[in-house]
Amino acid sequence: MIGRLVKLMLVLAILGAIGLVGFAYLGDLAPPESPQSLTVTLDAD
Repeated sequence: MIGRLVKLMLVLAILGAIGLVGFAYLGDLAPPESPQSLTVTLDAD
């Protein structure tokens, strides 16, 4: 019973590592850059 649990944990760890490497290579989720400007009105008395 413990052997099955250890084997399951090992398989899950390997799948997690593969997923992490895949995300590192394919998961470039940065939005496209675009210039932005915002007008700010200061209330200095």
